Amino acid sequence: MIITSLSVGLGALALVVVIALPMVFPVFQFPHPSGPYEIGTLTYHLVDADRLEVFTADPNAPRELMVQIWYPAKGDPSSLRAPYMQEADAVTAVFARIHNKPEFIFRNFKYVTTNTIPFASVADGEPSYPVLLFLEGATGFRQMNTFQVEELVSHGYIVAGLDQPGAAANVVFPDGHQAAGLPGKELQDLIRPSYMPGQSAPLVNGKAPAASGIIPYLTQDVVFTLNQLERLNQADSNGILTGRLDMQRIGAFGVSLGGIVVGEACLLEQRLGACLMMDAPVPTDVMEAGLTQPSMWITRDADSMRLERQRAGGWPEAEILAHQTTMRSAFEGLAGAGHFVQVPGAFHSNFMDLPKWSPLTSWLGITGPIDGQRAHNIINAYSLAFFDRHLKNRPAALLDGPAELYPEVLFETRRPLGAHLFGG
Repeated sequence: MIITSLSVGLGALALVVVIALPMVFPVFQFPHPSGPYEIGTLTYHLVDADRLEVFTADPNAPRELMVQIWYPAKGDPSSLRAPYMQEADAVTAVFARIHNKPEFIFRNFKYVTTNTIPFASVADGEPSYPVLLFLEGATGFRQMNTFQVEELVSHGYIVAGLDQPGAAANVVFPDGHQAAGLPGKELQDLIRPSYMPGQSAPLVNGKAPAASGIIPYLTQDVVFTLNQLERLNQADSNGILTGRLDMQRIGAFGVSLGGIVVGEACLLEQRLGACLMMDAPVPTDVMEAGLTQPSMWITRDADSMRLERQRAGGWPEAEILAHQTTMRSAFEGLAGAGHFVQVPGAFHSNFMDLPKWSPLTSWLGITGPIDGQRAHNIINAYSLAFFDRHLKNRPAALLDGPAELYPEVLFETRRPLGAHLFGG
Protein backbone atom coordinates (compact mmCIF):
# COMPACT_ATOMS: atom_id res chain seq x y z
CA MET A 1 0.00 0.00 0.00
CA ILE A 2 1.00 3.66 -0.13
CA ILE A 3 2.81 3.60 3.21
CA THR A 4 5.55 1.19 2.14
CA SER A 5 6.05 2.05 -1.52
CA LEU A 6 5.88 5.80 -0.93
CA SER A 7 8.36 5.66 1.96
CA VAL A 8 10.95 3.80 -0.09
CA GLY A 9 10.58 6.12 -3.05
CA LEU A 10 10.78 9.27 -0.96
CA GLY A 11 13.99 7.95 0.55
CA ALA A 12 15.62 8.20 -2.87
CA LEU A 13 14.49 11.80 -3.21
CA ALA A 14 15.92 12.63 0.21
CA LEU A 15 19.42 11.71 -0.98
CA VAL A 16 19.51 14.73 -3.29
CA VAL A 17 21.86 17.41 -1.97
CA VAL A 18 20.29 20.52 -0.47
CA ILE A 19 21.94 22.82 -3.02
CA ALA A 20 19.75 21.32 -5.72
CA LEU A 21 16.49 21.87 -3.84
CA PRO A 22 14.98 24.59 -6.08
CA MET A 23 15.47 22.40 -9.13
CA VAL A 24 14.59 19.03 -7.61
CA PHE A 25 11.70 20.28 -5.46
CA PRO A 26 10.25 23.21 -7.42
CA VAL A 27 7.11 25.13 -6.58
CA PHE A 28 5.04 22.93 -8.85
CA GLN A 29 1.81 23.86 -10.59
CA PHE A 30 -1.42 22.14 -11.57
CA PRO A 31 -2.59 22.51 -15.17
CA HIS A 32 -5.79 24.45 -15.62
CA PRO A 33 -8.65 21.94 -15.68
CA SER A 34 -10.55 21.38 -18.92
CA GLY A 35 -14.10 22.15 -17.77
CA PRO A 36 -16.05 25.39 -18.22
CA TYR A 37 -16.26 26.28 -14.52
CA GLU A 38 -13.88 28.06 -12.20
CA ILE A 39 -13.41 26.40 -8.80
CA GLY A 40 -14.24 27.73 -5.35
CA THR A 41 -13.37 26.24 -1.98
CA LEU A 42 -14.52 26.33 1.64
CA THR A 43 -13.38 24.29 4.64
CA TYR A 44 -15.51 23.07 7.54
CA HIS A 45 -14.79 21.64 10.98
CA LEU A 46 -17.25 18.85 11.81
CA VAL A 47 -17.72 17.30 15.27
CA ASP A 48 -19.60 14.04 15.73
CA ALA A 49 -20.78 14.30 19.33
CA ASP A 50 -22.31 10.82 19.14
CA ARG A 51 -19.00 9.01 18.57
CA LEU A 52 -15.80 8.87 20.57
CA GLU A 53 -12.39 9.37 19.00
CA VAL A 54 -10.35 6.15 19.13
CA PHE A 55 -7.11 7.74 17.87
CA THR A 56 -6.49 9.64 21.09
CA ALA A 57 -5.77 8.73 24.68
CA ASP A 58 -8.55 11.06 25.86
CA PRO A 59 -11.48 8.72 26.64
CA ASN A 60 -14.05 11.52 26.25
CA ALA A 61 -12.89 13.16 23.03
CA PRO A 62 -15.53 13.25 20.27
CA ARG A 63 -14.74 12.30 16.68
CA GLU A 64 -13.70 15.37 14.66
CA LEU A 65 -13.13 15.85 10.94
CA MET A 66 -11.94 18.58 8.64
CA VAL A 67 -13.86 18.65 5.37
CA GLN A 68 -12.82 20.79 2.43
CA ILE A 69 -15.42 21.47 -0.26
CA TRP A 70 -14.58 22.42 -3.82
CA TYR A 71 -17.43 23.68 -6.03
CA PRO A 72 -18.13 25.24 -9.47
CA ALA A 73 -17.60 28.96 -9.03
CA LYS A 74 -17.62 32.39 -10.57
CA GLY A 75 -14.22 33.96 -11.04
CA ASP A 76 -11.76 35.58 -13.39
CA PRO A 77 -8.01 35.31 -14.08
CA SER A 78 -7.22 37.96 -11.47
CA SER A 79 -8.95 36.14 -8.60
CA LEU A 80 -6.78 35.14 -5.65
CA ARG A 81 -5.88 31.43 -5.74
CA ALA A 82 -5.97 29.11 -2.73
CA PRO A 83 -2.85 27.32 -1.48
CA TYR A 84 -2.36 23.64 -2.21
CA MET A 85 -2.47 22.83 1.50
CA GLN A 86 -3.75 24.81 4.43
CA GLU A 87 -1.35 24.45 7.38
CA ALA A 88 1.22 22.91 5.02
CA ASP A 89 4.16 23.03 7.45
CA ALA A 90 2.25 21.25 10.23
CA VAL A 91 0.97 18.54 7.91
CA THR A 92 4.19 17.88 5.99
CA ALA A 93 6.27 17.80 9.19
CA VAL A 94 4.26 14.82 10.43
CA PHE A 95 4.10 13.32 6.94
CA ALA A 96 7.90 13.41 6.79
CA ARG A 97 8.23 11.89 10.26
CA ILE A 98 5.82 9.05 9.47
CA HIS A 99 7.84 8.17 6.39
CA ASN A 100 11.17 8.78 8.19
CA LYS A 101 12.23 11.45 5.69
CA PRO A 102 13.71 14.94 6.14
CA GLU A 103 11.18 17.75 6.31
CA PHE A 104 13.04 19.89 3.78
CA ILE A 105 11.88 17.80 0.83
CA PHE A 106 8.31 19.06 1.43
CA ARG A 107 9.20 22.65 2.32
CA ASN A 108 8.00 23.91 -1.07
CA PHE A 109 4.42 22.76 -0.45
CA LYS A 110 3.51 25.94 1.43
CA TYR A 111 4.29 28.01 -1.66
CA VAL A 112 2.22 25.94 -4.11
CA THR A 113 -1.08 27.41 -5.26
CA THR A 114 -3.98 25.77 -7.08
CA ASN A 115 -6.64 26.77 -9.60
CA THR A 116 -9.08 27.27 -6.72
CA ILE A 117 -10.60 30.55 -5.48
CA PRO A 118 -11.38 30.83 -1.73
CA PHE A 119 -14.94 31.88 -0.81
CA ALA A 120 -15.99 32.40 -4.43
CA SER A 121 -19.65 32.62 -5.38
CA VAL A 122 -21.21 29.46 -6.80
CA ALA A 123 -21.50 29.36 -10.59
CA ASP A 124 -24.96 29.84 -12.08
CA GLY A 125 -24.68 27.01 -14.61
CA GLU A 126 -27.06 24.71 -12.70
CA PRO A 127 -29.44 25.26 -9.78
CA SER A 128 -27.50 22.61 -7.84
CA TYR A 129 -24.60 20.28 -8.56
CA PRO A 130 -24.02 16.56 -7.92
CA VAL A 131 -21.92 15.85 -4.83
CA LEU A 132 -18.84 13.61 -4.65
CA LEU A 133 -17.01 12.56 -1.49
CA PHE A 134 -13.23 12.08 -1.73
CA LEU A 135 -11.43 9.73 0.71
CA GLU A 136 -7.67 10.14 1.16
CA GLY A 137 -5.03 7.43 1.16
CA ALA A 138 -3.22 6.17 4.26
CA THR A 139 -0.93 8.81 5.81
CA GLY A 140 -2.15 11.26 3.18
CA PHE A 141 -4.09 14.50 3.26
CA ARG A 142 -7.38 15.69 1.81
CA GLN A 143 -5.69 17.60 -1.03
CA MET A 144 -3.56 14.67 -2.24
CA ASN A 145 -5.66 14.23 -5.44
CA THR A 146 -6.00 17.87 -6.39
CA PHE A 147 -5.29 16.97 -10.03
CA GLN A 148 -8.50 14.89 -10.05
CA VAL A 149 -10.67 17.03 -7.79
CA GLU A 150 -10.14 20.19 -9.82
CA GLU A 151 -10.94 18.44 -13.10
CA LEU A 152 -14.21 17.02 -11.76
CA VAL A 153 -15.30 20.31 -10.21
CA SER A 154 -14.56 22.23 -13.40
CA HIS A 155 -17.12 19.98 -15.12
CA GLY A 156 -19.92 20.70 -12.66
CA TYR A 157 -19.42 18.60 -9.52
CA ILE A 158 -19.11 19.56 -5.87
CA VAL A 159 -16.37 17.55 -4.13
CA ALA A 160 -16.06 17.18 -0.36
CA GLY A 161 -12.64 15.91 0.72
CA LEU A 162 -12.42 14.34 4.17
CA ASP A 163 -9.40 14.62 6.45
CA GLN A 164 -9.88 11.66 8.83
CA PRO A 165 -7.77 11.33 11.98
CA GLY A 166 -6.26 7.88 11.87
CA ALA A 167 -6.07 7.90 8.08
CA ALA A 168 -4.41 11.28 7.48
CA ALA A 169 -0.81 12.18 8.22
CA ASN A 170 -1.96 15.05 10.41
CA VAL A 171 -5.24 16.90 10.84
CA VAL A 172 -5.04 20.51 12.02
CA PHE A 173 -8.20 21.91 13.62
CA PRO A 174 -9.28 25.58 13.83
CA ASP A 175 -8.36 25.95 17.51
CA GLY A 176 -4.83 24.77 16.77
CA HIS A 177 -4.93 21.26 18.18
CA GLN A 178 -3.70 18.50 15.88
CA ALA A 179 -4.32 14.79 15.32
CA ALA A 180 -1.08 13.24 14.10
CA GLY A 181 -1.26 9.95 12.25
CA LEU A 182 0.06 6.58 13.31
CA PRO A 183 3.39 5.15 12.13
CA GLY A 184 3.00 3.26 8.88
CA LYS A 185 3.17 -0.30 10.18
CA GLU A 186 0.65 0.38 12.96
CA LEU A 187 -1.80 1.81 10.47
CA GLN A 188 -1.30 -1.05 8.02
CA ASP A 189 -2.00 -3.54 10.80
CA LEU A 190 -5.36 -1.85 11.34
CA ILE A 191 -6.23 -1.86 7.64
CA ARG A 192 -5.22 -5.31 6.39
CA PRO A 193 -7.79 -7.36 8.36
CA SER A 194 -10.52 -5.77 6.26
CA TYR A 195 -9.39 -7.55 3.08
CA MET A 196 -6.97 -10.25 4.27
CA PRO A 197 -9.03 -12.69 6.39
CA GLY A 198 -7.22 -14.34 9.26
CA GLN A 199 -5.29 -11.24 10.32
CA SER A 200 -6.32 -9.69 13.62
CA ALA A 201 -6.35 -5.98 14.36
CA PRO A 202 -4.39 -4.59 17.32
CA LEU A 203 -5.85 -2.33 19.99
CA VAL A 204 -5.90 1.43 19.46
CA ASN A 205 -5.25 3.31 22.69
CA GLY A 206 -6.50 0.24 24.53
CA LYS A 207 -9.71 0.17 22.51
CA ALA A 208 -10.62 -2.75 20.30
CA PRO A 209 -11.66 -1.88 16.71
CA ALA A 210 -13.95 -4.15 14.73
CA ALA A 211 -12.74 -7.63 13.85
CA SER A 212 -12.11 -6.30 10.35
CA GLY A 213 -9.89 -3.51 11.65
CA ILE A 214 -10.42 0.21 11.46
CA ILE A 215 -12.38 0.36 8.18
CA PRO A 216 -15.89 0.27 9.75
CA TYR A 217 -14.91 3.15 12.04
CA LEU A 218 -13.62 5.27 9.15
CA THR A 219 -16.72 4.43 7.13
CA GLN A 220 -18.93 5.99 9.80
CA ASP A 221 -17.23 9.29 8.93
CA VAL A 222 -18.79 9.03 5.47
CA VAL A 223 -22.30 8.55 6.87
CA PHE A 224 -21.79 11.43 9.32
CA THR A 225 -20.46 13.72 6.59
CA LEU A 226 -23.42 12.99 4.33
CA ASN A 227 -25.75 13.98 7.16
CA GLN A 228 -23.79 17.19 7.73
CA LEU A 229 -23.83 18.05 4.03
CA GLU A 230 -27.61 17.79 4.07
CA ARG A 231 -27.67 20.32 6.91
CA LEU A 232 -25.16 22.52 5.10
CA ASN A 233 -27.36 22.49 2.03
CA GLN A 234 -30.24 23.76 4.13
CA ALA A 235 -28.21 26.57 5.73
CA ASP A 236 -24.54 27.20 4.98
CA SER A 237 -22.94 29.29 7.72
CA ASN A 238 -20.86 30.97 5.00
CA GLY A 239 -23.98 31.90 3.03
CA ILE A 240 -22.50 30.39 -0.14
CA LEU A 241 -23.57 26.76 -0.62
CA THR A 242 -27.14 26.86 0.68
CA GLY A 243 -29.36 24.99 -1.75
CA ARG A 244 -26.55 24.33 -4.22
CA LEU A 245 -25.75 20.69 -3.32
CA ASP A 246 -27.82 18.11 -5.19
CA MET A 247 -28.18 15.54 -2.44
CA GLN A 248 -30.15 13.26 -4.75
CA ARG A 249 -27.06 12.69 -6.90
CA ILE A 250 -24.14 11.63 -4.72
CA GLY A 251 -21.04 9.59 -5.47
CA ALA A 252 -17.75 8.76 -3.79
CA PHE A 253 -14.17 8.14 -4.86
CA GLY A 254 -11.02 7.27 -2.99
CA VAL A 255 -7.44 6.14 -3.46
CA SER A 256 -5.65 3.34 -1.61
CA LEU A 257 -7.07 3.30 1.95
CA GLY A 258 -9.67 5.77 0.73
CA GLY A 259 -10.71 3.29 -1.95
CA ILE A 260 -11.20 0.62 0.69
CA VAL A 261 -13.40 2.98 2.72
CA VAL A 262 -15.40 3.91 -0.38
CA GLY A 263 -16.16 0.24 -1.02
CA GLU A 264 -17.33 -0.26 2.56
CA ALA A 265 -19.34 2.97 2.53
CA CYS A 266 -21.12 2.01 -0.69
CA LEU A 267 -22.17 -1.28 0.88
CA LEU A 268 -23.56 0.52 3.92
CA GLU A 269 -24.92 3.76 2.48
CA GLN A 270 -27.43 3.70 -0.36
CA ARG A 271 -27.33 7.49 -0.70
CA LEU A 272 -24.10 6.87 -2.60
CA GLY A 273 -25.22 6.34 -6.17
CA ALA A 274 -21.84 5.79 -7.87
CA CYS A 275 -18.63 4.34 -6.41
CA LEU A 276 -15.09 4.81 -7.77
CA MET A 277 -12.25 2.91 -6.11
CA MET A 278 -8.64 3.54 -7.17
CA ASP A 279 -5.78 1.10 -6.68
CA ALA A 280 -7.30 -0.44 -3.57
CA PRO A 281 -8.37 -3.92 -2.47
CA VAL A 282 -11.98 -4.61 -1.57
CA PRO A 283 -13.10 -5.44 1.99
CA THR A 284 -14.16 -9.03 2.46
CA ASP A 285 -17.73 -8.18 3.50
CA VAL A 286 -18.16 -5.98 0.42
CA MET A 287 -16.84 -8.72 -1.84
CA GLU A 288 -19.18 -11.28 -0.29
CA ALA A 289 -22.34 -9.14 -0.21
CA GLY A 290 -21.77 -7.37 -3.52
CA LEU A 291 -22.37 -3.75 -4.46
CA THR A 292 -25.61 -2.69 -6.10
CA GLN A 293 -24.54 0.79 -7.24
CA PRO A 294 -22.67 1.47 -10.48
CA SER A 295 -19.02 0.90 -9.56
CA MET A 296 -15.65 1.46 -11.19
CA TRP A 297 -12.13 0.35 -10.34
CA ILE A 298 -9.14 2.22 -11.75
CA THR A 299 -5.97 0.29 -11.00
CA ARG A 300 -3.08 -1.56 -12.70
CA ASP A 301 -2.11 -5.12 -13.45
CA ALA A 302 -0.10 -7.46 -11.20
CA ASP A 303 3.03 -7.17 -13.36
CA SER A 304 3.06 -3.40 -12.85
CA MET A 305 2.82 -3.94 -9.09
CA ARG A 306 5.75 -6.36 -9.24
CA LEU A 307 7.77 -3.87 -11.27
CA GLU A 308 7.06 -1.27 -8.59
CA ARG A 309 8.33 -3.69 -5.95
CA GLN A 310 11.51 -4.16 -7.96
CA ARG A 311 12.13 -0.44 -8.43
CA ALA A 312 10.72 1.18 -5.29
CA GLY A 313 10.08 -1.60 -2.78
CA GLY A 314 6.97 -2.77 -0.98
CA TRP A 315 4.18 -4.86 -2.49
CA PRO A 316 4.86 -8.39 -1.23
CA GLU A 317 3.24 -11.09 -3.32
CA ALA A 318 0.46 -11.70 -0.79
CA GLU A 319 -0.53 -8.03 -1.00
CA ILE A 320 -0.55 -8.10 -4.79
CA LEU A 321 -2.69 -11.23 -4.77
CA ALA A 322 -5.15 -9.68 -2.31
CA HIS A 323 -5.49 -6.54 -4.41
CA GLN A 324 -6.00 -8.33 -7.68
CA THR A 325 -8.33 -11.08 -6.50
CA THR A 326 -10.61 -8.92 -4.34
CA MET A 327 -11.06 -6.25 -7.01
CA ARG A 328 -11.75 -8.86 -9.68
CA SER A 329 -14.20 -10.75 -7.49
CA ALA A 330 -16.10 -7.58 -6.54
CA PHE A 331 -16.30 -6.47 -10.16
CA GLU A 332 -17.57 -9.82 -11.38
CA GLY A 333 -20.13 -9.98 -8.55
CA LEU A 334 -21.73 -6.60 -9.26
CA ALA A 335 -25.49 -6.50 -9.43
CA GLY A 336 -25.42 -3.24 -11.40
CA ALA A 337 -23.22 -1.58 -13.98
CA GLY A 338 -19.48 -1.85 -13.53
CA HIS A 339 -16.22 -0.85 -15.16
CA PHE A 340 -12.72 -2.21 -14.63
CA VAL A 341 -9.89 0.03 -15.82
CA GLN A 342 -6.26 -1.09 -15.69
CA VAL A 343 -3.38 1.23 -16.55
CA PRO A 344 -0.29 -0.89 -17.24
CA GLY A 345 2.93 0.82 -16.25
CA ALA A 346 1.32 2.85 -13.47
CA PHE A 347 2.67 2.70 -9.93
CA HIS A 348 0.68 3.48 -6.77
CA SER A 349 1.96 7.06 -6.74
CA ASN A 350 0.51 7.72 -10.19
CA PHE A 351 -2.97 7.66 -8.67
CA MET A 352 -2.15 10.74 -6.55
CA ASP A 353 -0.55 14.15 -7.03
CA LEU A 354 2.90 12.76 -6.26
CA PRO A 355 4.28 12.84 -9.86
CA LYS A 356 3.97 16.62 -9.71
CA TRP A 357 5.99 16.94 -6.52
CA SER A 358 9.39 16.60 -8.21
CA PRO A 359 10.70 16.08 -11.76
CA LEU A 360 12.81 13.20 -10.42
CA THR A 361 9.93 10.96 -9.34
CA SER A 362 9.98 8.97 -12.59
CA TRP A 363 13.77 8.74 -12.83
CA LEU A 364 13.99 7.43 -9.27
CA GLY A 365 11.32 4.77 -9.84
CA ILE A 366 8.72 6.35 -7.56
CA THR A 367 6.27 6.59 -10.42
CA GLY A 368 5.88 3.99 -13.13
CA PRO A 369 7.08 3.83 -16.72
CA ILE A 370 3.95 5.69 -17.79
CA ASP A 371 4.36 9.46 -17.95
CA GLY A 372 2.93 11.11 -14.83
CA GLN A 373 0.72 13.54 -16.72
CA ARG A 374 -0.46 10.76 -19.05
CA ALA A 375 -1.59 8.70 -16.07
CA HIS A 376 -3.44 11.71 -14.64
CA ASN A 377 -5.12 12.36 -18.00
CA ILE A 378 -6.35 8.75 -18.12
CA ILE A 379 -7.62 8.80 -14.54
CA ASN A 380 -9.40 12.11 -15.09
CA ALA A 381 -11.02 11.00 -18.35
CA TYR A 382 -12.41 7.77 -16.92
CA SER A 383 -13.45 9.39 -13.63
CA LEU A 384 -15.42 12.10 -15.41
CA ALA A 385 -17.02 9.65 -17.84
CA PHE A 386 -18.07 7.40 -14.96
CA PHE A 387 -19.77 10.09 -12.89
CA ASP A 388 -21.26 11.79 -15.96
CA ARG A 389 -22.96 8.58 -17.01
CA HIS A 390 -24.10 7.35 -13.63
CA LEU A 391 -24.94 10.61 -11.83
CA LYS A 392 -25.84 12.97 -14.69
CA ASN A 393 -27.25 10.36 -17.08
CA ARG A 394 -25.08 11.72 -19.87
CA PRO A 395 -23.54 9.84 -22.81
CA ALA A 396 -20.04 8.57 -22.02
CA ALA A 397 -18.61 6.77 -25.04
CA LEU A 398 -15.38 6.11 -23.15
CA LEU A 399 -17.24 3.51 -21.06
CA ASP A 400 -18.54 1.56 -24.06
CA GLY A 401 -15.30 -0.21 -24.95
CA PRO A 402 -11.59 0.23 -25.77
CA ALA A 403 -10.72 3.85 -26.59
CA GLU A 404 -8.48 5.07 -29.40
CA LEU A 405 -7.35 7.96 -27.21
CA TYR A 406 -6.07 5.57 -24.53
CA PRO A 407 -4.85 2.42 -26.30
CA GLU A 408 -2.69 1.37 -23.33
CA VAL A 409 -5.74 1.05 -21.06
CA LEU A 410 -7.17 -2.43 -20.42
CA PHE A 411 -10.91 -1.81 -20.15
CA GLU A 412 -13.79 -4.08 -19.16
CA THR A 413 -17.44 -3.24 -18.56
CA ARG A 414 -20.50 -4.99 -17.16
CA ARG A 415 -24.05 -3.95 -18.00
CA PRO A 416 -27.00 -5.13 -15.95
CA LEU A 417 -29.91 -6.69 -17.81
CA GLY A 418 -32.46 -4.10 -18.84
CA ALA A 419 -30.11 -1.13 -18.38
CA HIS A 420 -30.80 2.05 -20.32
CA LEU A 421 -28.19 3.19 -22.82
CA PHE A 422 -26.71 5.83 -20.56
CA GLY A 423 -28.05 4.71 -17.19
CA GLY A 424 -26.66 2.58 -14.41
